Amino acid sequence: LGPSGKAPRKSKESSQLSWDQMIIDAGQRQLGAVQCGSCGMLYAPGIPEDRLQHLQHHRRLREALRYPGWKQERVVAEFWDGKIVLILPEDPKYAVRKAQEVLELVDAELGFPAGATSRDFPQGSRVYLFVSPGTCVLGCLVAQRIQQAFRVLPEPCPAPCPDPQDPRNSRHSQDPGVSSLRAWRCSLE
Repeated sequence: LGPSGKAPRKSKESSQLSWDQMIIDAGQRQLGAVQCGSCGMLYAPGIPEDRLQHLQHHRRLREALRYPGWKQERVVAEFWDGKIVLILPEDPKYAVRKAQEVLELVDAELGFPAGATSRDFPQGSRVYLFVSPGTCVLGCLVAQRIQQAFRVLPEPCPAPCPDPQDPRNSRHSQDPGVSSLRAWRCSLE
């Protein structure tokens, strides 16, 4: 009996059979989804198809980020934790191919449509790869020289407003320079 002295009513929903699938914990080692610490993929190890897809994704990711090193590589800078290698469109095919592999992975992580930007290596562009001492690509920057630039977002105007005649405050054409098309850093090691 309930607090009012009457028997509680059963809801119609609970009296009907439910066909929702339940997970039974019968002592399985890995129940539910896990995230791979190396490639970042979320998968269910208990499902063979998931394990296979994870293995394929893991191998594809590792292969794209593996940097074998070349005899004629263009090292721009060296640091204690790696080096920066520059790849140009006129470099040997193996170097351009490696840049395209990395760009495909970068585009996927940054949300670009598949193959939309990395199919062609734009003439005049430069790809900078940050390579760890363990020969793994950890970062990528794609830059291209531009002739004219326009400010995308105007900066908020604090009081008092700056002089609009000052070229630094112009919302129009800016000095030409180098534009960064994509910048990426590997979030997993």
